[in-house]
Formats: sequence, C-alpha cells, structure tokens
Amino acid sequence: MKNRMKISTLAATALLATTTSVSAGEVEVLHWWTSGGEAASVNYLKDKLSDAGVSWTDFAVAGGGGENAMTVLKSRAISGNPPTAAQIKGPSIQEWGDLGFLADIDGVAQANDWDNLLPSVVSDVMKHNGKYVAAPVNVHRVNWMWSNPEVFRYAGATIPTTWDDFMVQAKKLQSAGFIALAHGGQAWQDATLFEAVVLGVGGADYYNSAFVNPVDLDVLNSDTTVEVFETFGKLRQFVDANSPGRDWNVATSMVIEGKAGMQIMGDWAKGEFKVAGKNVGTDFICTAAPGTSGAHTFNIDSFAFFKQSDAASSEAQNIMAAEILGTDFQTVFNLNKGSIPARLGVSRAEFDSCAHDSMDAFVAASASGSLVPSFAHGMAVSSAVSGAIYDSVTNFFNSDQSAQEGADQLVASVSSAL
Repeated sequence: MKNRMKISTLAATALLATTTSVSAGEVEVLHWWTSGGEAASVNYLKDKLSDAGVSWTDFAVAGGGGENAMTVLKSRAISGNPPTAAQIKGPSIQEWGDLGFLADIDGVAQANDWDNLLPSVVSDVMKHNGKYVAAPVNVHRVNWMWSNPEVFRYAGATIPTTWDDFMVQAKKLQSAGFIALAHGGQAWQDATLFEAVVLGVGGADYYNSAFVNPVDLDVLNSDTTVEVFETFGKLRQFVDANSPGRDWNVATSMVIEGKAGMQIMGDWAKGEFKVAGKNVGTDFICTAAPGTSGAHTFNIDSFAFFKQSDAASSEAQNIMAAEILGTDFQTVFNLNKGSIPARLGVSRAEFDSCAHDSMDAFVAASASGSLVPSFAHGMAVSSAVSGAIYDSVTNFFNSDQSAQEGADQLVASVSSAL
C-alpha cells in the first residue's frame, strides 16, 4: 500500500463564467460517489452540464475511500486513455501533475476570478506549477460525530465531548443493548476514526507536526503518539463483530435506524440522513468528534482534468470546470452532499445548522491555527506516507497490538515511506 497512489477529490470555490458558449461535447468522469446522498449530488452536476450542451459518461467505481477508483485510473492513464476528469484531491493532484497528465484550465479560472472566489487553502491545492488543473466542488468537515438522540435517551446517556467521557457513555449504550459505535472495517474508515483521535488527544500543533508534510519524526515518535493509540485501541470494544468490510453508508444507516448510537465520519454522512428523510436536532445530532470542537479537519473534493486529444473534449472540459464553481451548483450540490461550498459568497439561507457550524468552524479554526488537512482523506501527505499510515492503523485496530507496538509500527512505516 506504501506505493499505492491514494487519490481523492478536492473542493474549492469559483465563479461561473458570465458568458459560456454552449457547444456539444462529452465528458467521461471517474468518481466513487455511489451512495444515496452522493449520487444525488452527481446527478445534479450531470443535469447542469446537459443544460450547457455537454453529455456525461459516468465512470463510477464503488468504494468510499477511492482506492478502487485510483487503481482503475492509473491503468487508464498509463494506457493513454484517461477520462476527461477524475475525482482527485490533495497532494495526489501534484503527483498527477508531475507525471504530465493534467490539463491546464487556468483560462477558465482567470476568466471567472477563481483566485478571489476561493480561500487560499483551497485554491493552492487546485494548482500545479501555478496553473489551475482542478476545480473544487466542496469542503468537507471530517471531524464530525453523528448521534441518534432517541438511543441516548433510552440508554440514559449523554453525547460525549471528550474521549474520556466517550468511554463512559459508550458503555451505557452497550448496557442498554445498542451498538455504541457504528463503524465499517475498511482501512480508510479506520484511518478516519484514528484521525479524530489524533486531533482530539494531541491537538492541532501535534497533528500538524506529526501528520502533515513535512512529517516531523521526532514528534511522531513521542509519548503523545502512544497516548493516541491507547485511546484508539479502547474503541475496539465498542464496534460490533460484523464490522469488517462494511461500507460507511451502511454504518450510517445503523445510526439512522437506531441500532447504533454514534458514528464518527465526515459530513457526507449527513447526506444519508437527508435521503432517509431525517431532520437535524430531532432525528440526529451533529457534534464535533470528542476533543475537537475548536478544530476543523478539512477534506476538499475536486475534479482534476486530464489532457484531451481533441478540441471538442477540451471545450466540454472547460464548461464542466466553469459549472462546478457556479453559485447554483455549489449550493445544490452541497445541500445534497452534506458539505459546504468551496467558493466564497454563497448564501447560507438554505443550509442547516450542521452546515452553519461547519462554516463557522472553518473560519474560526483558520484564525486560531486549528484548521488542519485530513491525512485520512489524501489532503496532508504523499500517497506513500498515506499508505503507510493506513497499513499501520488498520493493522493495529484489527489486532491485539499494544499501544506502544502500534506507535512503533507507525513510526517505522512512515519513516520508510518518507
């Protein structure tokens, strides 16, 4: 896995061109948005492109973390037949750019003033050698915990805000006959849970030093990392035996249906609650993962554009890029997806309290230094380091390793990947 290119999507903001010539064309788009809320979001983009005269060929590869999709993408690109656009994010955009595969869409970006419409933390990731090669669709907050309030009431438990309290309340849920923590036993989900523990236990300074490029091995090889693994290891007892291989949205449905009390997952989980007709505050509650209320772990979904051999495909590509950053698309897509707009200036009116909390946390964390990129979702480190983290974390969580053994394995794996 160390050598695997883990590529996901990025999100940001941009302005739709005031004048876009509608010309027939086609885009083939690789993505892994196949769950209910995700599919609704993708379908809206298809409709927008259809209105602009561009047809969409869907290239969906299931798998919530995108590993399957990236394997297919590499095969297509190496064979000289890449799709028009692919869901790629973070440092992986730079890796694809360095390989010479990505198209320059800087003309669209300049015409629509993307530099002023996107926060710099977003726009910087969308560029390769100073030129835009990708368009952001959203900003996800990853450090969310989703809870079923009825389950908590029945168990006489309260929603925890610290990891110590999490252990207490989770045991109450278990004693009442519920699964305390809904989780899917897949490597990317293990890493997502681990990431929340890293931030909640170690704080933003430790997180940025140990898990964001350039990784500080002295900080990673510290007592704090052992403490992180101690907390992470305690969570094993609250996950049910059927967890291995479970998709993330199936875990979300366990909370929706009242089988489980909590899930720690990014705000794409909210899209599943919405599809199920559930309302925030009554049917589900969104709170920051324990110990992370003042922080915001961001994951930016984006589409990177691949070089095309004909003018019609390139024009369709440009239309797609412009549509992605329009205010209408940014609003509807993110309402469906559960995320927040990547571009600035989009009205908050239609967004719910969870989205408002995410928007506020993004701004506040940016000012306080607690805005951190998600290493579990390809935003913080190279694909090699990301793979090393995935391997170490999932091996620990699915074994009886001690916290010290888990920390030692992580340090060794990351060291060899740097």
